[in-house]
Amino acid sequence: MPSADSRPGAAGLGEAHYDGARSSDARPAPAGDALDVLIVSLGSTHGLRAADRELRDSLTRAGARVAIAQADAPPPTRTLMLTDLRWARAARAAAIRALAEQPAPPRAIVYSSTTAALLWPRPGAIRFDAPSAGNRPGRDGLWQRPLERRRLEQAPLLLPWSESGLDEAPAAARRHGRALVLPVPVERSGAPAPIRDIAAITYAANPSKKGLDMVLSAWRSLRGEIARQADGAGGQLLVAGADAQELAQAGLPLDDATVRVLGALPRHEYRALLRRARVFVCAPRREDYGIAQLEALADGCLLVSTPAPGPYVALPIARALDPRLVRDDLEAALKSALADPLPDYAERAQQALASLRRDSLDRLVSGTILPRLLGGSQD
Repeated sequence: MPSADSRPGAAGLGEAHYDGARSSDARPAPAGDALDVLIVSLGSTHGLRAADRELRDSLTRAGARVAIAQADAPPPTRTLMLTDLRWARAARAAAIRALAEQPAPPRAIVYSSTTAALLWPRPGAIRFDAPSAGNRPGRDGLWQRPLERRRLEQAPLLLPWSESGLDEAPAAARRHGRALVLPVPVERSGAPAPIRDIAAITYAANPSKKGLDMVLSAWRSLRGEIARQADGAGGQLLVAGADAQELAQAGLPLDDATVRVLGALPRHEYRALLRRARVFVCAPRREDYGIAQLEALADGCLLVSTPAPGPYVALPIARALDPRLVRDDLEAALKSALADPLPDYAERAQQALASLRRDSLDRLVSGTILPRLLGGSQD
């Protein structure tokens, strides 16, 4: 199920804005050459769209004929219940349109997120970071949770991003061996910068959920000490994913010369900043996966984080790398990272991420996921 904010989707670069209306890239297959897999993509964030492209490309490398049916973004609304309904309807429309364009029904359908599957026109596999059972508590998920439970029970195959994401699904959905964990691949974006000249960076789309208030509080407590350690950019905190107006609307106006607000950035620019940053700092109130944190680890940042609830994949990795940097006392954790970093942290992080490399997941897709997709009935 989407993350618990007004823009459904997993955490990832670009959550702060929509790209606007998007059309399906599910073009008709050659005559008599039906698709093997149709991916119905909610695609409400850059992170979700990137995950769907990664799945498409991995399935293609495994020899499958694959297309993505991309939902068109509906107008934003104030409530999560209505937001999810509009996105579910957009996903249904994209699926119907894509199915009508094909010369024959695809052998399998993958709905990317439980929201995309809520109003499905045909049953299919469901890939998800977290279910509404975990991230839509109370009235925010009144209609979504029971329908999601039904869809998870009806799906021939479940493809959670993580074991902890699956653990949040209803017990009935986890029976009969229908679930195969399929993470999102994480790769280093390039060679590290010769000098890491940025003290810290954070990702703050949906500032309240990301805990930006706690990040700024910890930073301000240390900024005098940080300024004494480094000059210029070396003593700055960069805030990506939200602009100054969004922060002001969230009650976080900034008049701090040591904090630089970047807004939403192209992925290549953002990842280049990660390669220059010493620390990625965050204090999420809930984390449904943590792509931004995993990307930071892949690009050599030390990860400073509070121990947030949710299927937070990067959390046990960060805790194993350096437990001083994962605690509720964010100020102390940030101070340890900046003043006393472990020298082999980045090297051990690369080893810890080995199971999330693209080649590792390609083996999983070709050896297990694709055979299960094509072997199961979609009718």
